[in-house]
Amino acid sequence: MVALDHARTYRVNSVLTASPGQLVLMLYDGALRALRLAREGFAQSDADPRRYEGINTNLLKAQAIIGELQDTLDHEAGGEFAATMHRLYDYYNRRLLEANIRKDAQPVAEVERLLREVRDAWAEMLLKQEPSRIEGLRGVA
Repeated sequence: MVALDHARTYRVNSVLTASPGQLVLMLYDGALRALRLAREGFAQSDADPRRYEGINTNLLKAQAIIGELQDTLDHEAGGEFAATMHRLYDYYNRRLLEANIRKDAQPVAEVERLLREVRDAWAEMLLKQEPSRIEGLRGVA
């Protein structure tokens, strides 16, 4: 129990001391973690009655995080880039909704692959801007 308390404290402190760029990276990592868990849920046996509950929970979690990423876009400062990312996040959420309704793992794998590319590009950009603060966050998800 003590180890869980320490882990929770560490996570809280990580968020409180993170730069805005690192917070975005943490959101990407959280979404990727939820997508991985959803994809793994699709691979479980149909005999598990809670299988679809876990898939649904993780897809909704990923969609909420993607929605948060979308809501934090600065359209004034970001211009066309922000508009493009907004459309991309819309696409991700539509595909995840489709995956959840049809109980199909393929859209989850697609979004996971695409989101990982965006996450990795974001991490590279941060590494160039604030190398001392990012080193520990490479490949977390």
